[in-house]
Amino acid sequence: MILSLASLLSCGSFSTVQLGVKSLLLHKLRSGLTMLGIIFGVCSVIAMLAIGEGASYKAQEEIKQLGAENIILRSLKPPDKQDEITTAGRSFEIAYGLKYEDGARLQATLPGVRRVLPTRLIRDSARFGQNQAACQVIGTLPFYPEIVPLDILAGRFLAEIDERHQANVCVITASLAQKLFPYQNPLQHSIKLGGVYYSVVGIVRETNLPEQRAQAGDVRGETLDQFVYLPLSTTRSRFGETIVRGQFPSLQFERVELHEIKIRMRDTAAVEAADPQVRTLLDKFHDEDDYEVIVPLQLLRKAEQVKRIFNMVLGSIAAISLLVGGIGIMNIMLANVTERTCEIGIRRALGARKRDITTQFLVETVVLSIGGGLIGVLVGVLIPFLVSQLTDYVTIVTFWSIAIAFGISGAVGIIFGLYPASTAAALDPIEALRHE
Repeated sequence: MILSLASLLSCGSFSTVQLGVKSLLLHKLRSGLTMLGIIFGVCSVIAMLAIGEGASYKAQEEIKQLGAENIILRSLKPPDKQDEITTAGRSFEIAYGLKYEDGARLQATLPGVRRVLPTRLIRDSARFGQNQAACQVIGTLPFYPEIVPLDILAGRFLAEIDERHQANVCVITASLAQKLFPYQNPLQHSIKLGGVYYSVVGIVRETNLPEQRAQAGDVRGETLDQFVYLPLSTTRSRFGETIVRGQFPSLQFERVELHEIKIRMRDTAAVEAADPQVRTLLDKFHDEDDYEVIVPLQLLRKAEQVKRIFNMVLGSIAAISLLVGGIGIMNIMLANVTERTCEIGIRRALGARKRDITTQFLVETVVLSIGGGLIGVLVGVLIPFLVSQLTDYVTIVTFWSIAIAFGISGAVGIIFGLYPASTAAALDPIEALRHE
């Protein structure tokens, strides 16, 4: 674009360029309205790509927090058992989901596995004195922080001795600590879950809260940030493996041993190799589709592919605005040629060459497009900034989107200005002087 403009300047004298700019300044309102198409086009390209880039970034970050080297297994209630619950009017028990034996088999037979983390999830209420808060009990093993990002704010996490002795100890999240212990140090007290007291030994904060966490067998329950971590052995002995739902006499007893198993592999190559093996192994010991397999690495790659397609679609839609702006410039410049036919004849009669006339009109279109492009860039950067400040939406303005939008705006000025410029230069001087 810059080279093209330089070549235009070299085709005629500097006075010709000045004349083109002066012609635009004589009709400020018309020039400003003509630039609006380019302004809106450039602005929409940058703003739409920034919003799309932000949405894609947020989705990819949430997937990355699940761990690219992890494979996540979650218990899933089969559809036939769901129908059984809704139609039955009596008490009964159903069993489904992942089992402790599944975790042991995966640890023993899966090549490239580093850790297998079984987890139980139970919705409950935690109490301390008169304070009470809804929470989710997470029964897990001491190496939980190696797989799930976790910041230990005070105290410690669960230890091997807690797991071996089914200790009545717990670790709670900072948000739950604020609700239960607004004025006390949680590490000096115990909380009550059900009818049992658990000593608080640590306060933590998870860093992957955007993840949709399973809720006591319902893998699509609401996300909470008030967690209580217990040793898996303690959870199994204190809470059992049966969840009671409904009201008497229509009670449903759901038996679920494990709600989630996270498998940490050696590297991403091991994840790709292990995915089909995990499904094959589980299918051999599960008669129903009572589990789901989530591979964050695959989700991440799909998200990146969707991002590319999304950017192409948004860019194409926004580019139409630039095309419309270019058509508007061409329309105005053709009207200018007709309006200034006599002026063109006089210039030609005084010795102006065809390339001088071409340069004059091209300068006008390029100034309109570049000026509109610069304003469009400023507005296009400002809109995503305002969106981020006024909402929780993430927007990312990339350099390449600005370069593409501004480059296209300059190209539009040259491409759509060539025809009016050549039309003006091709006018016969004598016929132009006769024009009224």
